[in-house]
Amino acid sequence: MDMLRARSHGRRRGLRALVGLLLLAVLGTAASATAAPAPAGPRAPATQAVAATRATATATAATRAAADAASARWGDRRLDEVAFLTTHNAFTNYEDSRWSSVNQSESVRAQLDNGVRGLSLDTHWYERSTWLCIISFGSDCYPSDVYLCHGDCKAFAGATYALPRQSFHGTMQTVVDFLATHPQEVVTVFLEDYVSAGQLQNSLGRVRGLNELLFRADDWGVRQKGWPRVADLVTAGKRLLVFSDRSDREHLGVMYDKSWTVSNYWSLGDLGNDLACVTRWSDVPLDQREPGFRRLFTMSHHRNVPTVLTAALDNGAKLRDRIAGQCRTATGGRNPNYVSVDFHRLSDGSGHSPASIVAELNAGP
Repeated sequence: MDMLRARSHGRRRGLRALVGLLLLAVLGTAASATAAPAPAGPRAPATQAVAATRATATATAATRAAADAASARWGDRRLDEVAFLTTHNAFTNYEDSRWSSVNQSESVRAQLDNGVRGLSLDTHWYERSTWLCIISFGSDCYPSDVYLCHGDCKAFAGATYALPRQSFHGTMQTVVDFLATHPQEVVTVFLEDYVSAGQLQNSLGRVRGLNELLFRADDWGVRQKGWPRVADLVTAGKRLLVFSDRSDREHLGVMYDKSWTVSNYWSLGDLGNDLACVTRWSDVPLDQREPGFRRLFTMSHHRNVPTVLTAALDNGAKLRDRIAGQCRTATGGRNPNYVSVDFHRLSDGSGHSPASIVAELNAGP
């Protein structure tokens, strides 16, 4: 009996010890939980705020750097105080298509890479032709669209159109892609326009990145405040200007050239001796003056029929002298903003070329 009591008492003591150990474990866990650091969750908003602040500071610094670079590149000159080398019929060249008669030797992209900043293009509507597809053995099976032609897009292969056909939206994509990789440059496109506003809109709508670059004069209040500084256009990213000789597409961001520019008659004549600088439009004189606004001056300098030989004769001292002697006088003492020539890399050996003449204009007071 005494042994049984002893055993029972031992079991009770063991049980009490076990319960005590369990209580100590529970209390220790609770204390550890109370003393544990706060979870990371509440700190996340603060971390995100710091990251956002840093991102904003980085973006601000990048914008400031871009603005500084633009000012260094362009100074305080407004758009109407800068000259740009421009190519007449830029699309008729030996590299983009098989033209038999051309105005330029290089592709549109090569022209841009070599300093051209104005391009003149002719837009025409081409209706798909099953007949042309058949007789060309499949090489002329193009869809209906806006193409760059020099007359009827079906008349004379190599003369009024060329294969491969050059779509307008494809050429504009080339321009946009160039601007994307040259963030300090401004390009202007002049359209001799034979399509409807709807057709042009559809074509432009397929050019990736165009809307972000397109300069809209009305949005900038140009008519009231004058042209902006080129550096401001660069900083804002609005580095593509498009003009048309038709007036019903301003809503597309395509400016009517007769409303925004003055222009001389385009031809030097067959012999290249018609050097007088006379207006292209009888109701818009070259020295047109308007309150608070000065039109851009587009100067054409090329013959009726382009050849390598005649372009070389025309593109040197003759061009420089014509600007100084005829066109500057006719416009009331101003320089051209766009100097349009054929075969822009050729000159007469005088030491003056279209590119050097434009550089000289930009270096002047």
